[in-house]
Amino acid sequence: MKVLILYFAIINTITFFLYCIDKSRAKRNAWRIPELTLIGFAAAGGALGAFLGMHLFHHKTRKLKFRILIPIFLIIWGVFFFRTYKQDAHLDALKSLTGPQTSEAVTEKSGKDSFAPIETESQLTLVFAGDINLDDNWCVMQNYYANGEELSKVIDSNYLSEMQNADIFWVNNEFTFSDRGTPTENKAYTFRSKPENVKLLQEMGADIVGLANNHIYDYGKDAFLDTLDTLDTAGILYVGAGKNLDAAKAPVYIEKDGITIAYVAASRAEKIKLTPQATETEPGILRCYDNSLFVESIKEARQNADYVIALPHWGTEYSTALEEAQINGAKEYIDAGADIVIGAHTHCVQGIGSYNEKPIVYSLGNFWFNEKSLETMLVKVTLTVSQTTDEKGNVTSTIKDSQFEILPGMQQNCTTAPAETEKKRKELTDYIYSLPNEKSSRHTP
Repeated sequence: MKVLILYFAIINTITFFLYCIDKSRAKRNAWRIPELTLIGFAAAGGALGAFLGMHLFHHKTRKLKFRILIPIFLIIWGVFFFRTYKQDAHLDALKSLTGPQTSEAVTEKSGKDSFAPIETESQLTLVFAGDINLDDNWCVMQNYYANGEELSKVIDSNYLSEMQNADIFWVNNEFTFSDRGTPTENKAYTFRSKPENVKLLQEMGADIVGLANNHIYDYGKDAFLDTLDTLDTAGILYVGAGKNLDAAKAPVYIEKDGITIAYVAASRAEKIKLTPQATETEPGILRCYDNSLFVESIKEARQNADYVIALPHWGTEYSTALEEAQINGAKEYIDAGADIVIGAHTHCVQGIGSYNEKPIVYSLGNFWFNEKSLETMLVKVTLTVSQTTDEKGNVTSTIKDSQFEILPGMQQNCTTAPAETEKKRKELTDYIYSLPNEKSSRHTP
């Protein structure tokens, strides 16, 4: 009898300690004692206890209370062990569905954040070029044909690389794509390119082109509409012109890395207005002799984009002196929400300034337009984008920083190339930054 009681006590003590150890290790996500081991010890203790109880009931002992206590103890032990074990098994099943409970999850009950947002950074590059002319009978295209139709022989590969590798590349499309139409009367120069030449824009890496200029309507309405269709077919966006006024004044949005970039464009280039402004029913460009419509477009873009680019076509041809309309207009565009103002039209580079810490490029000048020897440049804006991922996988992108730079070069003999040496680069950069800006005194009315 004493041996049975001793065995009973030893087995159930071992079972109890194994259970406690297993529970402790479970809290620490450590290695667990196999459940069959626990069940085996519990079953052995229960069986031994049952045998001992039956023996006591038939034993002729006078201690009746001793015979009663043993079955009660066995019942309590069995209920305690199997109920607790079942509860633990249920919790384990939940953990397998929701994942292990870490210290971060525990702190959730105390009101602390249980997830650290993941932050990453990327860079978004925007590149801009001035006037180009793909008229088949014009000198630059004649030079292109003479060089075996190899673009890298007329536009230096270093420039092409910048344009092609930009996240978004914009260029001023200073001609029309069409085989139709007649030249506009009383206009000294009119430019028209075969529609198949759009492949050159694609080879340059153009994502979007500016059409708010004084040559896009050179061959009339049909040629203008052909230009829109040609660009649409080529997958190249355009801004500043359209089949009606709503289309012409509409901002163009491009999304990259979770950031929305808006382009808005308008023209006030002609002293004698020959290029029509679009109406509710007729195609054309958006004008900005009166800035009201252009400012409306900029404000609309500001509400829907993270970064807004205003692209006015303005100034006096081949003059570095600024018009008052340029100085006042640039400020008005920035006040309306533009993050940068980049002008074109003058065929020569103009000064660079700023207003409320926003850059102003008064004119990009020619990029690949004619045979003249002229300073040129690409403008490059680099946006640092911060991306935050929350616990649900949602990504929020914001512009953390923006950097502005110019890549100076020369257009000459119907070719365009960046500065070849650091010395030449510095000379050209210093020259461009020395030109009149909003702080200079050399302005024209």
